Amino acid sequence: MQKREQSKSGGVGGGPSAPPAKRGRPFGTPPGAPPPAETAAPSPLLGPSLHVHSSFADQNNKRIVLALQSGLKSELTWALNTLTLLSFKEKDDMRKDTTPLAKIPGLLDALLSVIDDWRDIALPKEHVKAPRVRNLGANLLVSGFGNEYEALASNGTLPLPGLGSSSQEASVLSNVTKLRSSSEWWLDEDGLFNLDEEGRAERQQCAVAASNIIRNFSFMPDNEVIMAQHRHCLETVFQCIEDYLTEDEELVTNALETIVNLAPLLDLGIFSSSKPSYIKITGKRAVQAIMGMLGSVVKTWHCAAAELLGRLIINPDNEPFLLPFVPQMHKRLVDLMSLPSVDLQTAHGAQAAAVGALYNLAEVNMDCRLKLASERWAIDRLLKVIKAPHPVPEVCRKAAMILESLVSEPQNRALLLAYENAFAEILFSDARYSDTFARILYELTSRPNNKVAAARGVWGM
Repeated sequence: MQKREQSKSGGVGGGPSAPPAKRGRPFGTPPGAPPPAETAAPSPLLGPSLHVHSSFADQNNKRIVLALQSGLKSELTWALNTLTLLSFKEKDDMRKDTTPLAKIPGLLDALLSVIDDWRDIALPKEHVKAPRVRNLGANLLVSGFGNEYEALASNGTLPLPGLGSSSQEASVLSNVTKLRSSSEWWLDEDGLFNLDEEGRAERQQCAVAASNIIRNFSFMPDNEVIMAQHRHCLETVFQCIEDYLTEDEELVTNALETIVNLAPLLDLGIFSSSKPSYIKITGKRAVQAIMGMLGSVVKTWHCAAAELLGRLIINPDNEPFLLPFVPQMHKRLVDLMSLPSVDLQTAHGAQAAAVGALYNLAEVNMDCRLKLASERWAIDRLLKVIKAPHPVPEVCRKAAMILESLVSEPQNRALLLAYENAFAEILFSDARYSDTFARILYELTSRPNNKVAAARGVWGM
C-alpha cells in the first residue's frame, strides 16, 4: 500500500521531502537542564568514563556480546560503559566512528535480555504472564550482583583462589545450589525475607543503561530498519511504556524515545505476524499503552506520545489499530493545545505535538474530520494557536490547514459558520494565512450547505 508522504509527520517539521526529525531532548525541557529522570546524581555502578579508540568496536564485537550474556556484574558494567560511549553522539558531532547495530550480530538481543532480566523481578508475581527459564548465570558460583558474595562467604565455604581442589569446588557449587534453592532468590525474588534490594537496584541500573544504549542506536539511520522489524525489541519497549506507572521513569523515557524515532518505519501488524514472540504484545495493547502515556501526568511523556501518534498514522497499515481510539485521541490532543503550565516552552511544545498529530489525523478520512469538528473547544483552540501566535510558523500553518480540512466536509459547515467573523479577522490581519482563510470563507459562503441557504437561492432572498 502506498505510504503517505513523510511531510505529514508529527511535530513541527515540514517540507515535501523532509523525513521526520529525530527527537532530541523531550518537549518542555529548558536548554542545559537535565530531563526529569536525570535529576538524581548518577550511580557509581556504571563506573567512570572510558576513552575508547575508534577501532575498538571492530576488534571487540564478540567480547561485548559475550560480556552482556555472561551475567557477571563486572563484565556487564564494562560492556554497558563501552556501548554507551560507542552509541553516544552530540547533536552537532559529525563522527565517522559510530557503530551500526548490523555490524554486531546478537548485540540487540543481548541488550534486550538485560532489560528482560530486570523486568522479571521488577513486577509482582501476579503481573507476570508466563514463567521464563532463567539460565543467565545458572552455572556460576558468584555473579557479583547484590549480597550474593557476602551470603556465600558467611558460610565459610568459599575457597581461596588457587588453593581449592576439584572436590572442594564441587562442594561449594553444591552449597550454592542449596542456598539458591532453599531461599528461592534465583527464581522468586518477591518473598518477604529473601528480597535482595541491593541486587535489584543494580539490575535496575543495568536495565536503564541498556535502554539508553538502545535509544542511542535508534538515532542511527543504519539501525532504523533493523530495529523497526525486530519484534522482540518492539515488544520490550512497548511493555516498558505499558507499565509506566510502576516502571523506572528513565527506562520509560528511553523506551518512548526509541519508539518515536522508529515510528515512521513501524507497522503495528508485526505483533500479529509469524515472527517469534517473546512477550504477548498485540497491536491493540500497543496503542492502549500509547494512550496511557498520552494521559499521564508527566508533560514530556504525553507530548512525546502525541508526536508518536502523529508519526504512526502516516502509515496506512496502522489505521485499523489507531482508528478505534480516534475519539479519545481527539479529546486529549485538544486538551494539550491549552495545556496549563508555568513554563511557556512546555506549553508551546505541547501545542506543536498536538497540532502535528491532529494535522495527520485530519488527513485520514471523513470520519476523523467529522469527529474533530464536533469535539468541544477544538476550533477555538486551533484559532488560539494561530492568533497567539505560536513561535514556530509551521505550527500555525498546520493549524490553519486543519481548519481547511474540516470545512471541506459539508456536515461541518454549520459548526464552522459560527466562527465566520474570526476567520475574516485573520484573513485581513495576517497575510501569511490569508490564502488559507480565503478558501475557508469561500467554502462556507459560496455553496448551499443548509436548508436556509438553499431557500435563499430559490426565492432570491
